[in-house]
Amino acid sequence: MFSILIPTWNNLPYLQLCVDSIRRHSAFEHEILVHVNDGSDGTLEWVREQGIRHTWSRGNVGVCLALNDVARLATRDWILFMNDDMFCTPGWDTALVDALRGLGPRPAYLASVLIEPVDTGNATITVADFGGGPDNFDEAGMLAFAAQMNIADRDGIAQQPTLVSRELWLRVGGYSIEFGPGMSSDDDFLMKLWLVGCRVFRSVGASRIYHFGTRTTGRIRRNRGGREFLLKWGISQSDFKNNYVARTATAAADALPNVPRPGLKSRFKRVLYAFGLYPTEDLHAWEPDLPAQLTHTASLTDGDAPGR
Repeated sequence: MFSILIPTWNNLPYLQLCVDSIRRHSAFEHEILVHVNDGSDGTLEWVREQGIRHTWSRGNVGVCLALNDVARLATRDWILFMNDDMFCTPGWDTALVDALRGLGPRPAYLASVLIEPVDTGNATITVADFGGGPDNFDEAGMLAFAAQMNIADRDGIAQQPTLVSRELWLRVGGYSIEFGPGMSSDDDFLMKLWLVGCRVFRSVGASRIYHFGTRTTGRIRRNRGGREFLLKWGISQSDFKNNYVARTATAAADALPNVPRPGLKSRFKRVLYAFGLYPTEDLHAWEPDLPAQLTHTASLTDGDAPGR
């Protein structure tokens, strides 16, 4: 059914729990695809032992490159991006499939309801503490809690895990690598979806996933994603999400502009940002030799040459 893309960076206990939850709690047979960043903690050996199709980089190439790298292995019609610190509960995939069937051919971005142990101030996330990691995870308690949840589908919301059609993913070119290692890359992806006509951004209430929280971002030098987004698109993330994505919950699709226009605050901030250094300066600060982390395998031999 889905090609599930999971980027991971030396996070083996979480990845093992995530993959186990997919295998045990899915109603459909999914294609699990992993990008291993580094993998020196045993991750690379484990995915090979498990027979999980994967791509690999010598170091951490960030979420954008990792997703694009592993996405080339996808063979299913639907692509789902899942973090390695997520745990799927029974019914998570049937709820998403039911939602897709109700949408028909409309381009759509679907996500699950997230349960997190820590209140981050995000009103779209259910806060309930069943452990901060595999070592103290109360699986039985979390499953009982998830089973009794009663949350309706909510439109105008875009969160993870991310489910889109393979057609839509390829049409917008996946994730944009200038946002490496990844801050604000999700919002950039939303903008690209918007430009090709996606007006359904929905959190599916019956699809419930426990999210331990950010296990990777605390270990990296973050890019200033909000600045990059504004300099790229001319509109701030908050302006775009509040005045465009959120409005899909109440406004007819044909009443929304095909190209978002920035408000006065976005225009002013962009002028201020323009006095700074170039938008991709954070790439050098994070990883000055990104090509060295990658392995390139594509080549053309004499035997492959046209006409031979």
